[in-house]
Amino acid sequence: MQGLRRHGVVRLELTPTTASPLAIDVDESTEMRIERLVSENPVVIFSRSSCCMCHVMRRLLSNIGVHPTVIELEEDEITAVKPGGDSVSPALYLGGAWVGGVESMVALHISNNLVPKLVEVGALIRNEILIN
Repeated sequence: MQGLRRHGVVRLELTPTTASPLAIDVDESTEMRIERLVSENPVVIFSRSSCCMCHVMRRLLSNIGVHPTVIELEEDEITAVKPGGDSVSPALYLGGAWVGGVESMVALHISNNLVPKLVEVGALIRNEILIN
């Protein structure tokens, strides 16, 4: 993958290479790079480029007023995203903690726990919440 921005999505090279302009430490493993990315951003979505559920996830967060960091991964990189290595796409991290896929995010939203969690991690200020 190359380091480019397309429709609010950042494509990052997670495998060590000197060719990627977004690669900071070529000695950093894929897992360490993922750990760094989720610790530096309050809301991160890891997705495959062809994943329609990523659009659903981004749309829900956008309607709430949050614009997550979205990182598109190649097929062989997606297993490094979830602790334990299971393939989940899209994968949501809030405040550095793995939440899960779109089902987990929707469950948080339905149980009225998503917005408080977004406020807690600093992705949303309480007075920014829009009520439709």
